Amino acid sequence: MDELGLRNRENDIAAIGLGDAARVHYNFNPGQLYEESIRRGEAVLTADGAICADTGQHTGRSPKDKFVVRDNNTDPTIWWDNNKPMTPENFALLHQDMLAHAAGKDLFVQDLIGGADAENALPTRVVTEYAWHSLFIRNLLIRPERAALTTFQPKLTIIDLPSFKADPARHGCRSETVIACDLTNGIVLIGGTSYAGEMKKSVFTVLNYLLPAKGVMPMHCSANVSAEGDSAVFFGLSGTGKTTLSADPNRTLIGDDEHGWGQGGIFNFEGGCYAKTIRLSAEAEPEIYATTKRFGTVLENVVLNEDRVPDFDDGSKTENTRCAYPLDFIPNASATGIAGHPKTIIMLTADAFGVMPPIARLTPEQAMYHFLSGYTAKVAGTEKGVTEPEATFSTCFGAPFMPRHPAEYGRLLRDLIANHEVDCWLVNTGWTGGAYGTGNRMPIKVTRALLNGALSGELKSAEFRTDANFGFTVPVSVDGVESQILDPRSTWADGGAYDAQAQKLVGMFIANFEKFESHVDGKVLEAAPSIRLAAE
Repeated sequence: MDELGLRNRENDIAAIGLGDAARVHYNFNPGQLYEESIRRGEAVLTADGAICADTGQHTGRSPKDKFVVRDNNTDPTIWWDNNKPMTPENFALLHQDMLAHAAGKDLFVQDLIGGADAENALPTRVVTEYAWHSLFIRNLLIRPERAALTTFQPKLTIIDLPSFKADPARHGCRSETVIACDLTNGIVLIGGTSYAGEMKKSVFTVLNYLLPAKGVMPMHCSANVSAEGDSAVFFGLSGTGKTTLSADPNRTLIGDDEHGWGQGGIFNFEGGCYAKTIRLSAEAEPEIYATTKRFGTVLENVVLNEDRVPDFDDGSKTENTRCAYPLDFIPNASATGIAGHPKTIIMLTADAFGVMPPIARLTPEQAMYHFLSGYTAKVAGTEKGVTEPEATFSTCFGAPFMPRHPAEYGRLLRDLIANHEVDCWLVNTGWTGGAYGTGNRMPIKVTRALLNGALSGELKSAEFRTDANFGFTVPVSVDGVESQILDPRSTWADGGAYDAQAQKLVGMFIANFEKFESHVDGKVLEAAPSIRLAAE
């Protein structure tokens, strides 16, 4: 680093308020971060060359401990029914106390970018207490060219200190764990949790706040593109199959979790992937499995045997075991993170009730209804305290990361779908033959066969029936797929029990959507399921 670079580095450290840190390790590469992680006892080297770290008591996100600073800018724009407020005064105290806590510590700084589209990119400086956290976020965000680091100007700064314990009375939070976002000044503070996913989701939250004002739709989705340039978007919460289903050897991966959709098409927010590894196998998910054997990959809460070989079937620490790796570890990943407007939208749900068919075709109005509903099941371990799947509605398939009212995102998506004549499908990767505990998880081979038909356009020519409960249309037969599985009622031993379960789920949809009724037009309301239809 030349003299100017060193001087800029010192200025940056002073600007963040880290002048009292013992040492600040700036933009370390993977080799350096491996050495520091192992030397400091934060992680161990696996038999295959990855590193593996444990996150302690927090093996998932802590959404109840996430706060947004309520000030003159955010007060009228934030969806406060979904976001917990923190006063500017409490945030200032928290910030001050975290900087004091950092004094005398070795810290790690990475200068990274959220957003592959230069016009909408978010330069982000991430300060971490742990070396493995620095490698994690280096893998997950976009890494600038080294020459650009000397002039890097962050618009967002994240400070992540797991050993810091918040004081609810002093800091206006709920517990010793805190994720506090000052959207006006571009600062995120994370304390009391070692779960690395909080960092990446904080970047997503900030982009979700900033981009709609530019007419860009931020999406909790994966995306890929065919050789012909036909891109596809996969909406869904953690555990519904976004990462797995978008990692298709016959299509180029744009990204696995977070994207924007603007005037020029879609673009990845990230430069890496954060994949679930529980019961990961080389047969079912070869591309993701191969990354776990690469130098540079970070394994999280994965059990290792005595030879340090990962046991992906062992969920004794958590069902939410993960691996974080750069996007280019996937052989057919996009080098640019950018693609044209999508031809197909897939909305993924893990239906814990076993009611939904494996695939259904949606009209634009039905697509809007199901996007705002965001029905799925929380998968065990994704959030603290969730030990088995439970039905939930997470609007826009990502409510915890949506600072603005869902209607803003809904209107953006509706207009984009209409303007670009996008085909929309609802895909159930959850249960069939009964509810969770009785039925079985939808076979991934069935899901892939149906997706292939949807993405190629072949599925549109199938014969369809209208679902009596939801009103969407469902294919009657598809080559290579057992016809029975396309009709979920026929997979249940007791048809009457299915009808009762379906009516229960329809009632949940209707009750959940009441809060959106005043924000949508009549056509979207007509797309709602009907208790009357379910009873017929």
